[in-house]
Amino acid sequence: MKKYIFIVGLLFPFSISAQTILGKVINDKKEPLVGANVYWLGTTTGTLTGNKGEFEISIKDVSDKQLIATYVGHSPDTIKINNQTFVEFVLEETQTLDEIIISRKRDGVIISDIKPIKTEQITKTELGKAACCDLAGCFETQTTVQPQTTNVITNSKELRILGLSGVYNQVLIDGFPMIQGLSYTYGISSIPGTLVDNIYVSKGANSVIQGYESISGQVNVETKDPDNTDKLLLNLYVNNFMEKHLNANYAFKQGKWSNLTAFHTVQPANKIDKDNDNFLDLPLLTRYMIFNKWKYGNEKDWGWNSRIGLRFFNEQRIGGQTSFNAKSDKGSTNVYGQSVSINQPEFWTKTGYRFNDKHNIVFFASAFHQEQNSYFGTVKYNAQQTNFYGNIQYELNYDRNDLKAGISYRHLNLNEDIGFTDTFLHRTYAGKYQRLENIPGLFVENTMRFFDDKLTWIAGVRSDHHNQFGFQFTPRTLVKYDITPKTIIRANVGTGWRTVNLFSENIGLLVSSRDIIFAEQLQPEKAVNLGLNLTQKFDLKDGDLTGYFSADYYRTNFQNQIFPDYDTDPTKAIIKNFTGTSVSNGFQAELYLKIWKRFEFKTGYNYLDVYREVGEAKQLLPFNPKHKVITTFSYKPMSNKFHFDMNVHWFGKQRLPDTKTNPVEFQRPDFSEPYTIVNAQFTYNFKKFELYAGCENIFDFRQNQPIISWQNPFSPYFDTSSVWGPTRGREMYIGVRFRIEN
Repeated sequence: MKKYIFIVGLLFPFSISAQTILGKVINDKKEPLVGANVYWLGTTTGTLTGNKGEFEISIKDVSDKQLIATYVGHSPDTIKINNQTFVEFVLEETQTLDEIIISRKRDGVIISDIKPIKTEQITKTELGKAACCDLAGCFETQTTVQPQTTNVITNSKELRILGLSGVYNQVLIDGFPMIQGLSYTYGISSIPGTLVDNIYVSKGANSVIQGYESISGQVNVETKDPDNTDKLLLNLYVNNFMEKHLNANYAFKQGKWSNLTAFHTVQPANKIDKDNDNFLDLPLLTRYMIFNKWKYGNEKDWGWNSRIGLRFFNEQRIGGQTSFNAKSDKGSTNVYGQSVSINQPEFWTKTGYRFNDKHNIVFFASAFHQEQNSYFGTVKYNAQQTNFYGNIQYELNYDRNDLKAGISYRHLNLNEDIGFTDTFLHRTYAGKYQRLENIPGLFVENTMRFFDDKLTWIAGVRSDHHNQFGFQFTPRTLVKYDITPKTIIRANVGTGWRTVNLFSENIGLLVSSRDIIFAEQLQPEKAVNLGLNLTQKFDLKDGDLTGYFSADYYRTNFQNQIFPDYDTDPTKAIIKNFTGTSVSNGFQAELYLKIWKRFEFKTGYNYLDVYREVGEAKQLLPFNPKHKVITTFSYKPMSNKFHFDMNVHWFGKQRLPDTKTNPVEFQRPDFSEPYTIVNAQFTYNFKKFELYAGCENIFDFRQNQPIISWQNPFSPYFDTSSVWGPTRGREMYIGVRFRIEN
């Protein structure tokens, strides 16, 4: 018996191998063909080749043993199987016609029917409807995102969603958190519009994969891909203030590698003071940026793929009184001025290995370091920040499910040095501040599809450990249901949290004469966001009328919020945790029409009710228009020789900070006045050249003398925080683009 068992054991491997055929598929250059189709003649039994062209196929229950191999662009081949255990196919490349390219212009804004999260994709087509000098200027035709000035003297901006400060939405560059902490104040202005390929905007609680911070929404900026952009792009822009922008992009491909190098510079405007308050209407801005992006392979192909980005920018902003000299008057008590000098190198990489159509692993890493030396009047603010982000993510696709799980790590080291060159304002917050954060995290998220993909459900959760605040738990879930192929409803609910970088995220605190009072130790901000969206698309009269209607409602409830209290004492900003009722209600409706493939019309209405309850009183948060309407119109003939674009913004009144305890001459109204802004641009194409000219704020509406106590900028009542409208007036510009396509 033992003898028979031994013989069977020896023969068992051969009996198994006899049931399968091993093989390889290559081309006539001896290169492996990945993803070639191998199958038995007259059956549905088949397989695909691996990343070395290899395959294994069962021979069991096959009567006609003819094995066929096919591959796109190659002639198929058939091998008769007798007693072979290994075969090799050599497929010859077929003689094909020259490729036929069918193309059309993408719509300006695309709302995906497939993505579970309602995401507005702003394309290059839409960005071409305005000057879009930098990221902050890329939302002139959008309802969802509102750029807001945070410091009128240096023209720093933030991007608001749902009426909440820009710190509550996550701004990502190619999926990486590069706008954070010290880079928050000026980061969005440092990305030139010519580098942007797409912008993806989503509201409310999003995927847990990118982190725990997106409370009000997410803005993901996708830079241009080296293998899918112009070989050469030159752009020159100048406005009537004589601010000059120059951009140059160069791309090339070599095998599986491709590269994009971009250069960007801004040269300062003339000194302008139209409202005679002795302060510049716009700062003198000088910026230099160099960007390099490498790409290897394709994320959807089996095997290795990688993207690597490098960027460095140097920037100087000078603002203040017209007589201010940044070289000699820094910190002066005679002439008021502000100067900001920034240096920031940064690096990121996304490298992955796709085993097959089911299994994929991706490594994300990014880092940046910023050095900032600043003077805000008599306040010296020097700061350095180092950030690192890492993420290893495993992806599994199985049975209508997409599972993603992984680990992440965040490091932040921020050092701030604040001092005063005056003694008469009696401010008390001078000193050195340091924040050190190390946050490892775990996350898992599954996307499930039911009822023939009509219902999609995302369930995700992450747990992060903050070195100071301990474990933080972040669950989120999103549901999408297709009532019809063109009628889609979405709902999402989830939590978010973030730690506060007080000075860099509230730069207005350093600008004014207010003293900053820390009433208690600050805790992480936390909130719950829930939202509901309906999207209805339509296509009538054989494409003569296409478009969509979208309506959504989002509510954000804060469990803790840090918001400087400007109202209790106009000479102080009191910083403390607010754990009472703090709510943002946002409703938005938008209609988009494309008529006869030439005319585009879009109108959107935004309602915001952003408040907190103090005692029994409902207190509106400042600088949020309760009602806002935007309407855009575009005309482009079928020849594409030119296009004309116009947008109109109407802003309702906004609550302003309380100044009733100021002397009468330094008091401001409780609410701003409603106002309208009209912008227009005309673009003409000369083959490789594109000439564009436009005017922003055509009717020259402006908030005159927005600075409180501008007559005496060193008084206790000097304050720049009451800016609610445009301050530079009408802006005309002209530009030219030259491109050589790949």
